[in-house]
Amino acid sequence: MGRTIIVSNRLPIKIINDNGSLTYAASEGGLATGLDSVFKSGNNLWVGWPGIALDDNKKSEVTKTLLKQHMKPVFLSAKEIEDFYEGFSNETLWPNFHYFNQYTIYEEDLWIAYKKVNQKFSELVCDELEDGDTVWIHDYQLLLVPEMIREKKPNATIGFFLHIPFPSYESFRLLPWRRELLNGMLGSDFLGFHTYDDMRHFLSSVSRLAGLGNSNGTIKVKNRLVKADALPMGIDYDKYAASASAQETLIREARYRKSIGSIKLILSIDRLDYSKGIPQRLRAFDLFLTRHPEFNGKVSLFMVVVPSRDAVAKYKQLKEEIDLLVGSINGRYSRLNWIPIHYFYRSFPLPALSAFYRISDVALVSPMRDGMNLVCKEYVASKLDHKGVLILSEMAGASKELSDAIIVNPNDIQQLVGAMYKALTMPEELQIKSMKSMQESLKRYNIHAWVKLFMDQLRNVKNDQINLKTKTIDAAIELEIQAAYSHSKERLIFLDYDGTLSGFNANPDDSKPDEELQELLHKLTADSKNKVVVISGRGRHTLEEWLKPFPLEIVAEHGVWLKRIDKPFKTLMKINSDWKKDILSLLERYVNRTPGSFVEEKDYSLVWHYRKVETGLGEVRTRELTSHLKYMTANANLQVLEGDMIIEIKNSDINKGSAAMKLMEIYENTDFFMACGDDWTDEDTFKVLPETAFTIKVGGSESQAKYSVNSYKEIRGLLNKLIES
Repeated sequence: MGRTIIVSNRLPIKIINDNGSLTYAASEGGLATGLDSVFKSGNNLWVGWPGIALDDNKKSEVTKTLLKQHMKPVFLSAKEIEDFYEGFSNETLWPNFHYFNQYTIYEEDLWIAYKKVNQKFSELVCDELEDGDTVWIHDYQLLLVPEMIREKKPNATIGFFLHIPFPSYESFRLLPWRRELLNGMLGSDFLGFHTYDDMRHFLSSVSRLAGLGNSNGTIKVKNRLVKADALPMGIDYDKYAASASAQETLIREARYRKSIGSIKLILSIDRLDYSKGIPQRLRAFDLFLTRHPEFNGKVSLFMVVVPSRDAVAKYKQLKEEIDLLVGSINGRYSRLNWIPIHYFYRSFPLPALSAFYRISDVALVSPMRDGMNLVCKEYVASKLDHKGVLILSEMAGASKELSDAIIVNPNDIQQLVGAMYKALTMPEELQIKSMKSMQESLKRYNIHAWVKLFMDQLRNVKNDQINLKTKTIDAAIELEIQAAYSHSKERLIFLDYDGTLSGFNANPDDSKPDEELQELLHKLTADSKNKVVVISGRGRHTLEEWLKPFPLEIVAEHGVWLKRIDKPFKTLMKINSDWKKDILSLLERYVNRTPGSFVEEKDYSLVWHYRKVETGLGEVRTRELTSHLKYMTANANLQVLEGDMIIEIKNSDINKGSAAMKLMEIYENTDFFMACGDDWTDEDTFKVLPETAFTIKVGGSESQAKYSVNSYKEIRGLLNKLIES
């Protein structure tokens, strides 16, 4: 059984350099806790930065020590940490993803550093990666790693989880490196997000920037199925519940309560960051004390701010703003026996945090934007008596789960003030009911359930890829096809045109047979054993003009028309085209709305082309138009087909498979069958051919075909080898 290799910016351990002596301390982060059982079992491994820049003479010692604990360090220089982590990750991606674009820095040097460090991570993972292993990559610092691993290990199983929000297209598009970042993420097989909104924003950007649509979160990326889904991360519920009842916690609680007295407490715990909305929270508390003087002397805000990057200018300014607000509020409202705000700029160990959770009557969690926010979940898990009220920002991912909290818009100061009053006056029976409901949810969807669900989803996607994957033609398969070709007496060869015999071109006239293809068709049709059929969605007049010099058969418009050698086109069936008028009117409206698009009218079908449309707009219009067409044709005998930069509408009775069956009846003595095609209209041909046929899909893995190749050039090469065999 393969290993699981976890990859994150930081290892679940902190290294402290005390005058040359290194000490190791476990991280208390939620991710480290949740994945503890995963990376410590079997030969599993955690890859990440050890949190410190080390001299070369220390690296060997650290590597040996960490390997004993199932960890592999990625060493970064002080300059790399500054440019990759503090720079691009936290001054470019972080503000953009949290909608603070006024703080976003766009510097090419930082981007180069980001790519370089992502490459470091990917190379170390690839060195460790073996067949059957699973790679699970975490968070915004490593967005390029999935694709980098995929390039070296194309069959690897790769999962990715984003722990911060994914921004809307309008925010994400501001990044100059947006396509590279998306392509990096799409190197994964499965991508997880905290909320449906995050997933939806990601899929929108993929559609509009990478030109890839999706069906229920499933995206086709080259030859792979990639799945995106919303999986909110839980906490280790039992750990926090146990800590809340531990003896050390109870002793601390008694000590804190004696110091504070009998007043009610509103708890606020955050890392220093502009996304947390700390100044807005303080202003709301200030207004609350003004509006409700009856609570003066009876309630205090117990505020913990954990230090973070306070040497950076905007974080330094943020801390100064918080300090001034706290000082101003305490200066105006304090009494000899009461302080409105108990302010701590420091971190606390878990027993202290658990005691804070226990003594607080209200938890005020109001970030301006947050991927999940685990503090609110920890607060709920610690309320063993079920008493207490949670005020939670609707901008935090956790609000989608904890709907029994008082949900607020953090930008609405009036709503925040009202929520504080409601929380402080809420009857105990309602507090208990709401708290029990939230606790049941957190118990069920805890960190361990999250890990299992993610890994199950990743495994399912990989199984779907394997089940749908065709076998790539290699030298041995080529020899097998050549042998069957050489020993056969009558051969029937079906060849799609666009994408199979010829590449796609923005100008359709540029797809006419080039010299290489002309020579190939002359040779192929010169062999009397070969019955060559070009079976295409193109119009009959175009195909007849292009293929006039060659003694072959033509099936046009997906099976409407058949042209035998030296004979005119005939329809294969009686077909009604009265439906075209209404559909054509709709398509023309979309042409008017979409510069660069146009409609091609065939005898029995209509095609909307958007190859020349601005990237993103064409994909958006395609989704709209497809939905509209499927509604219009729901009770009609019509098909809506999506091809390469086209949408085609035709009668359901028309398909390439029916035409292929007709020709198979005509050439009943055939002992060698071959069919090559590149899109799903060719699947009908693949389905009707006998089991002994050599069916080949060009450029795709999801197919009824037995084999696949990457491009039309490989089809040409294979046909030339058959001719020469």
